[in-house]
Amino acid sequence: MAASDGGHGPERAERADREKFARLLDHAGRATVAIRPAPGVRPAPVWGSGVFVAPGWVLTCAHVLVSGDGRRRPTGPDGEVGVAFDGQVAAARLEYDLSHPAPGPRVDLALLRLLDPDVAHPCAWLSDQPAALLEDAFIFRGHDQLGGPGAVYGEAVPPRGAEGDGPHRPDGLAPALPLTPIDPFIAVRFGARDSRGLQFGSDVRVTPGASGGPLLDCDRGEVVGIVKGSHREDRVGLAVPVAELRRLAPDHLVPGATGLGDDPYHALTSLHDRWHWAGQDLGGTGEPTWFDAQHAIMAGRGRLWGVQERLQALDLLASLPPPRDPLVVAAAVAEALGRADPAGRAGRTGPWTLRTWRDGHGALYQGSDPYTELCAFVHYLRIVAQRTADEARGVPGDEGAEARAAAERLALFVTAKAVVLLPRDRERIGPVRCRPDAVLVEFEPLFYDDAGGRQLFNWSVSEGYGQGRWQRVEIQESRDGMTFEEARDQVVRRLGPRLLRADDAAGGVRVRLEVAVPEEHWHTAADRWQVPASTRRTARLRPLGPARAVVLRDQGRRQEVDPAWLRRWQGLTAARRLTALRVPPGARATASGLSRLLEEAAEGAVPALCRSVADGTGLEAVGWALDAGHPVALWPAGGHDERECDRSCDDFHREVRQLLGAPKSVTELPELVRELRAKAAEGGASWARDLVLLYDDPGNPIPQLFSQGTQLSPP
Repeated sequence: MAASDGGHGPERAERADREKFARLLDHAGRATVAIRPAPGVRPAPVWGSGVFVAPGWVLTCAHVLVSGDGRRRPTGPDGEVGVAFDGQVAAARLEYDLSHPAPGPRVDLALLRLLDPDVAHPCAWLSDQPAALLEDAFIFRGHDQLGGPGAVYGEAVPPRGAEGDGPHRPDGLAPALPLTPIDPFIAVRFGARDSRGLQFGSDVRVTPGASGGPLLDCDRGEVVGIVKGSHREDRVGLAVPVAELRRLAPDHLVPGATGLGDDPYHALTSLHDRWHWAGQDLGGTGEPTWFDAQHAIMAGRGRLWGVQERLQALDLLASLPPPRDPLVVAAAVAEALGRADPAGRAGRTGPWTLRTWRDGHGALYQGSDPYTELCAFVHYLRIVAQRTADEARGVPGDEGAEARAAAERLALFVTAKAVVLLPRDRERIGPVRCRPDAVLVEFEPLFYDDAGGRQLFNWSVSEGYGQGRWQRVEIQESRDGMTFEEARDQVVRRLGPRLLRADDAAGGVRVRLEVAVPEEHWHTAADRWQVPASTRRTARLRPLGPARAVVLRDQGRRQEVDPAWLRRWQGLTAARRLTALRVPPGARATASGLSRLLEEAAEGAVPALCRSVADGTGLEAVGWALDAGHPVALWPAGGHDERECDRSCDDFHREVRQLLGAPKSVTELPELVRELRAKAAEGGASWARDLVLLYDDPGNPIPQLFSQGTQLSPP
């Protein structure tokens, strides 16, 4: 493949380019593989090339695995093929075939997975932006000769007069013939994108076997295409743009393959970006990395958003959940670039929809001046961090916690990069704002007065940001306190505007109202509180329950999470379905019977009471339920007294069973109860008119009493 067309000018120019890009070319050569029959199979001709793009994953052309007559290449007993690199042959299997019939156009790309996940290998850097014009570029071809790290060889050339294939190596590699050491790459003379893909031209003929190998844009230090083929006469070749990989979908998974889950494109590029970021660890091997080569090429260009910012940004984006819709990415790009049409140029780059946050990052390279470009990237990442944080607010369990933590890391990165922006641009872009997802009203019992033995209270209002993070926004604290009724009336008069402000801060979403009361007031029907519908002085009053989720919290549970409470919550979240536990089960209920019933309840059990919880058996039953760790329970605010249950009680418990059978997750209960209250307000679902939902998530405990601790502020 050496260039030898008689002229010294092109050779000198190519040699100068190779010296300039030597480290990058070396990394690309190491990441390029030869695709051939499975290890141990002889003969083992090279079918084509490929390139490592993520740990254990090789990207190639789909036609490399098809013989000239259109049939699949022969594979091993388990469908394996061979991937030769660095003097070894590893077994791999076809996992994704983008030329396979699926929704959308067929693409000549395929992904192989190494069968041994512990095989160490380098990875190439895949561009996050479509290629346009190529100047300094090279294509690479894989080889299967032994040579150790860094050795590059051409094809085995038999001595003059040699006959046949010569002796074969016992490991099935190429014939043990003298090797002619040549470079595994060809310089590209020109390159441009058209409707067919990336066309390129070279001064020499592209050697057979280069199909599936990478097309490297040295000016950006990125793989921008996968070589598809070449014309033998005019030395013009065609490559599949790596942006075509955005079409990768579960439908391309071949039968019997494991795959990468529901969003393979996001999973693959995330593996790619995290691998490259991990290569820069302080405790690494000390070997030069692909990023080091990129940095050496790009240094001194005066860009404020350089390869180091891109490396870290893409690693942070890889940790986020994938966007729920490509239009979300397009809208973020359009906003960052100051464009009004998210479905226009900002939303699409050629025929490729922006699928992931990574794609959106690549769409921001618009050839602007360095400062404008920096503003666009900072703005885009702020939008992504905000959207991810907003969407992760109500997600339970480890999934939600990981998403929120990843959004916070990205927000910190945005803050660090925004310090060099002009004040007007910092104000325009704005910070990643913590959006409240709840408002907590808490009644703090003080003591009993001397006159009539009445319990006195102070109260507070806090905005909640999840995971036990609360910020108190209003406090009524006095030494003398007030009765519960007086405290409640004060809260209700001031609660309307407070809720409206929280809704606005939450992006127009009605936040949940949580009310923490002592046990003597578990019958509080907070959903019936009537508050102003707007901030107008003469605003109409409306009940809270039909319009927003309203739940009760236990004031006795705070930041110290009881093991039984946590265990019960985990049981509810893991249960396949929720079940109603009727409490008490009969007319005669003893303390020991209630305690045993509630402690031995199944994991998905939710206590349901039809009795009054203001006193008597109902009050005792709720107390034992909380002592047993139950975080969720249901009862009517106006339940019946100590008399025996009747048919109306049976009807109530039947409705509760139906309610608990509906949600896929316990986290859906507050909204389902709100919907029932809305129906009751319209004349239906009368049984739910005064339904109280105790909803006490230990992952989001209420704050310490304000008279004993400090406020917890959002990050």
